[in-house]
Amino acid sequence: MTSGGATRDHGDPGDAPTVPPPLTEPVDTTRPSAAEEARTIAASTNTGTLATLTADGDPWASFVTYGLLGGAPVLCVSNLAEHGRNLARDPRASIAVVAPATEADPLASGRITLAGRVEAPVGDERGAARAAHLAAVPAAKYYVDYSDFSLWVLRVQRVRWVGGYGRMDSTTGAAYAEAEPDPVSPASAGALAHLNADHADALAAMARTLGGYPDAVAATCTGADRYGLDLRLTTERGIAYTRVGYAAPIDSIDELRSATVELTRRAREG
Repeated sequence: MTSGGATRDHGDPGDAPTVPPPLTEPVDTTRPSAAEEARTIAASTNTGTLATLTADGDPWASFVTYGLLGGAPVLCVSNLAEHGRNLARDPRASIAVVAPATEADPLASGRITLAGRVEAPVGDERGAARAAHLAAVPAAKYYVDYSDFSLWVLRVQRVRWVGGYGRMDSTTGAAYAEAEPDPVSPASAGALAHLNADHADALAAMARTLGGYPDAVAATCTGADRYGLDLRLTTERGIAYTRVGYAAPIDSIDELRSATVELTRRAREG
């Protein structure tokens, strides 16, 4: 609602500052797919909110723990609990997972919804599912084998990923199953702090030469993954955001230093 009482469309920025566009074409803005982002968030924690359907068809949300079996959430729930009874009666379910908070605003953090149907694992898969749940939730050893608890595997059919304001996408269960969690971003906090503290000039050079903002006067690295770096820029036209990609994807946090050294070389030579 505006000060004059008139409603405002969602796309109306109102008095929010505008983000200046790049002045040149960024060299490489490759970033993880929605499936990769979702797998990374799913692997970042062991808790979520499970949505099931009651006998009357009403939605029922419950806080649960889970492990991962090839990306599929493995639940261990009491048959006496409402959500346990719901799953036994109707296999349709979804789980919402929120990445560990890195922002003061909760809605700026990443989160996913994984939707599909649950199945009780049998045979060798039951042993693997049990092990996966225990690896993620060690306290489950006290009840996982009780007769009134059941293991369920959520067969993911649909995925929705939200990376914060303005960053979101959907993908399929098949793409989610084939993707891998990012090996860099979960362990990148120390590296980001080092880059920002000791290599601010190099980050600004990347923004100017590779990121499309030749008017950048300063840059802060806000994220790193296997494909590149996210930068927040101060430019002559205001605050902006860009992406710079490595020469090639990397497979571990140990490769991040050499990848950023290569980015710095390319930026300064460019």
